[in-house]
Parts: sequence; structure tokens; C-alpha cells
Amino acid sequence: MKKVLFFILFFLVVAAVQAQSASSTNSSLDYQKHLNEEFADKEKSPLTENDFKKFKGLDFFDINEEFIIKATFVKTPYQMPFAMPTTTDRKPIYVKYGEVHFTYQEEEFVLNVYQNQRLVTEPKYKDYLFIPFTDYTNGESTYGGGRYLDFSIPNSTTVILDFNKAYNPYCAYNGTYSCPIPPRENDLPFKVEAGVKKYHEETKS
Repeated sequence: MKKVLFFILFFLVVAAVQAQSASSTNSSLDYQKHLNEEFADKEKSPLTENDFKKFKGLDFFDINEEFIIKATFVKTPYQMPFAMPTTTDRKPIYVKYGEVHFTYQEEEFVLNVYQNQRLVTEPKYKDYLFIPFTDYTNGESTYGGGRYLDFSIPNSTTVILDFNKAYNPYCAYNGTYSCPIPPRENDLPFKVEAGVKKYHEETKS
């Protein structure tokens, strides 16, 4: 009887893990589909007129479950506002809102999470946070200036970092945009082969 109960519990755990994995993968795919729909919408797309006419979809890495990572969120109160450098002279004001601590390949890493002080005054963005980061794929398979992850003020200290949802700043597609430059503190010393790859126009000589 004990063996039967053990195997029932074992299969229930396996089924739950598989269901959670499928849910995470579907969430990543849904996000990428949504991003493609935005880029295909002339009202929302950052693409230039010429590129918009040729656009068929962004280039993504295959969904990589290794980069759907359970992390710990640590709030960092009483931080001083600072001007974040951008690709232009514009310097938006941000505050370091918190940190996400995670393990990748048995090593510990930390990414800073920022809050835009202008957006926080708008009800639509009151919970919006921002993780700009760089990694060893930049300039090779991904945009040289780094990529971004959107983040929301969490309800618990346990959060999910899904790098399959990493996206390029708009200035990767159109030089008229002004984009925050990821701080050095958010340089990851490994390849994040997940999310959006560099725009095909970057590869042209």
C-alpha cells in the first residue's frame, strides 16, 4: 500500500512540474506573439517606414526553460533618485527600487530593478518596474546595447525572471529614439540565449 501511495504522489508531483513548465513556456510564447503584433501595428511600431513595409516578425531564440528562473526579490528603500544615461542627451530620473537575486549554473547573481519617476505618477504605470541588462551575447546574436525586461511590483519575495521575454530598446530599430543604457551593475557575465535577437538590419555591412 505504501508503495502504491508513493508512486501516486510521485506521478502527481511530476504532472504538476510538467504543467508548470508548460504554463511558463506558453506565457513566453504569448509574450513574443504580443510583441510581434505591436511591431506589426503602425501606430505602435518603432520601425522606420521602409523597415515596416518589409517586417515579417522579430527574430527570437527558441524558448529556453533554463532562463525561466525563480528569483528572490529584495526591496531597497530610501534610495536616492539619479539620472540614468541614455543614447541621447536625455537623462530620465530613476530610483533603484529593489534587487532580484538568482542562481544560474550554481552561481549567485543580482540584477538591480529600477522605477521611472515620471511614469510612477501615471496610474497605468504605478506598478511598473524595469530591468535593463547586458550579457555576453550583446554584439553577437543580440543587440550591442543590451536588452530590457519589464517587471511589476511583486506581491511576494519569490518572483520569476523570464529572459525569454527580454526585448530590445526601440533605438535598436530606429535611431530617433532615446533609450536608457543598462548600468554596469546589471552586466551579466554569461550568455543569455533567450528572448529577442538583434534586428536583422544590424547585420548589414
